[in-house]
Amino acid sequence: MTLALPADAATDVAPGDPIEVTAEDGVLTEVVMINPDGEEVAGELAEDGSSWSLAEPLGYGRTYTLTATGENADGEPVTETSEFTTATPVQQAYVGFSPLPGATVGVGQPLAFYFDGTPIQDKAAVEEAISITTEPAVEGSFYWFEDTRAHWRPEEYWEPGTVITIDADIYGKHFGDGVYGKESRQSTLTVGDSFIARADGAAHQLTVEINGEVVRTMPTSLGKADFQSWNGVHVVTEKHAQYTMDSSTYGLDVASGGYVTDVQWATRIANNGEFVHAAPWNGLLGQANDSHGCINLSLEDAKWFYDNVKSGDVVIIENAGGRELPGDGGRGGYNDWQISWDEWSTGGRR
Repeated sequence: MTLALPADAATDVAPGDPIEVTAEDGVLTEVVMINPDGEEVAGELAEDGSSWSLAEPLGYGRTYTLTATGENADGEPVTETSEFTTATPVQQAYVGFSPLPGATVGVGQPLAFYFDGTPIQDKAAVEEAISITTEPAVEGSFYWFEDTRAHWRPEEYWEPGTVITIDADIYGKHFGDGVYGKESRQSTLTVGDSFIARADGAAHQLTVEINGEVVRTMPTSLGKADFQSWNGVHVVTEKHAQYTMDSSTYGLDVASGGYVTDVQWATRIANNGEFVHAAPWNGLLGQANDSHGCINLSLEDAKWFYDNVKSGDVVIIENAGGRELPGDGGRGGYNDWQISWDEWSTGGRR
């Protein structure tokens, strides 16, 4: 009988990789793995004695002894022992999620994964370690904006009511250059009602559809000629009842026509400085574009928008001028829908 188990004296064994003992032309009767403290490591022996598998994670930089006993086809005992050592990481990568677990999100919400400043060389290994399942089922793909950040989205907007389950089983997995996963994490998200807003820079109106039905049309003012709003699909990321708008954070100081202004009911739709917010000082709502790039509304309309919108909802700006929203995620934003599916499915900087 042949027993297949980790090679004796093996080093740099990834503790997150499967550890399995199998029997060929015979059966296993007992398998024992001992850790460096002399304690037995949990494992499961198949009922038919054909295999044994590890049932708890191994540690980094530790030596284990594995002894497998079985019987060959003639009933004669066979025993093999292997001593191996798990890898010691050069660096460990922690994965952060956005949105946070348990959130209810909009139909345009991408799933973002951040690796705490740790560059990932083997991106395919990360994608294999992160399982994304949905009900109802939908296909999607990862796109790497940089070596430390990847997003996942379906080809089209999510269906309202979709339940998204993320299982980032990264602990002990090797991602290249001595980088190993630090901690496995899980998350469940729910997609809420479809909320799609359309801001028309020619008609000077903002129209909101909820689950396909127009529920509100509001006079608006987009960016004026020198500060045009960006055309394209924006995704809501955060909102604030009170917010200080400071254009210097985007390279425009007050001396050059910038501003520092306190506003109410501010909803961020991109990380390039664009918000939907109240602008009671703007006397051209519904008539002309006179903002510095944001979507200006009355106090009443901005409050309604703030009260009804959520992270992941879609805001589409059109007829605002010549600028097209870049699809590079802008400072970690969610401009993902500006990237065609053909390009997205190539994986980006994979």
